[in-house]
Amino acid sequence: MAEFFGALTQHSFLWQALIAGLLASVGCGLMGPFVVVKRITFLAGGIAHSVLAGMGMAVYFAFNPLLGALIAAIVAALLIGWVRLYSEAREDTTIGALWAIGMAVGILFIAETPGYASDLMSFLFGNILLVPARELLFMALLDAVLLLSLTLFYRQFVAVAFDEEFARLRGVPVSTLYLALLVMVAITVVLMIQVVGLILVIALLTLPAAIAGLWTSSLAMMMVLATLLGMLFTSGGLALSYAPDWPAGPTMIVLAGSTYFLALVAQRLWQMWQRHMSLAAQQNDHLRPGTHEPD
Repeated sequence: MAEFFGALTQHSFLWQALIAGLLASVGCGLMGPFVVVKRITFLAGGIAHSVLAGMGMAVYFAFNPLLGALIAAIVAALLIGWVRLYSEAREDTTIGALWAIGMAVGILFIAETPGYASDLMSFLFGNILLVPARELLFMALLDAVLLLSLTLFYRQFVAVAFDEEFARLRGVPVSTLYLALLVMVAITVVLMIQVVGLILVIALLTLPAAIAGLWTSSLAMMMVLATLLGMLFTSGGLALSYAPDWPAGPTMIVLAGSTYFLALVAQRLWQMWQRHMSLAAQQNDHLRPGTHEPD
């Protein structure tokens, strides 16, 4: 850890990597709770893996891979949302098809691009150390879009997340907001691609929110805690991976996953302690002077 902090003063690419992790954490902190509460993790996984098609095409036609990823993610999100809302086709089958086709098309385009086959691993598992400064601005812009959207329509999104039928009865445009929510998940996926890659993006999207959900039932507080936890996992994973030269993305996910299981154990112990204290308080009340001791 000390070696990492010393290197921060010497290498600008480490600062860029750290900022990229923090920017990605904002996105996963804002949208992760919706994915967890709405139970659309598999859907988000379909969006994430279909993104490789857009990235592969972008590499092949020589334009920004993140822009290609954003276009592919939004198209996949709208298609999956349309199938769920308006089609009789099975949603899980559609997601699985997009998942597989997106990966396959992306690999084909990358394989046909001279000199880019070696970059497939960075697309799949991320390479936060190679995030250029111009893409930090792109990530900041995507974060701003998410923040603005949630600020303007927070109550409506909460209504759709918790009770679609009630929201529909209150006149909320549920279908439109659901599609918008999926598009925002797609934007978040693109935010995290360079940090942890396509394969690990769902873990970073859901684990901080799941940990936060163990300790609070407020969606707003879940967003705050998930954002802070995401920042802890990305910066902590980057620091832990530096000295032994481990891949940064997988290190972040191992840290997040370990914390999740520790949080589950801690919550269970806390519940057992509360139950024990409640039983002890009941016994003390029963044995208090003026009460009858059992025969």
